[in-house]
Amino acid sequence: MQPQQLYCYTCDSDEHHRPLTENEKVWLRDETGRRKVDEFFMCTAPKCRNVRSGFNKRPFDPVRRVPLPD
Repeated sequence: MQPQQLYCYTCDSDEHHRPLTENEKVWLRDETGRRKVDEFFMCTAPKCRNVRSGFNKRPFDPVRRVPLPD
């Protein structure tokens, strides 16, 4: 799946979002207890890394941000 322009709740603007990598999907599964996380995207704006789904701009309360890679 290609990066796409989606609304970012934390940036309060349309930003580029990319699908999660395999390591990020493992992290999100562990964080949320969900079995399927293929529908989530990460905002690529500097210092944001907010997670949203393709249909829901704010799926988590509080907001989940993908940690920086090691």
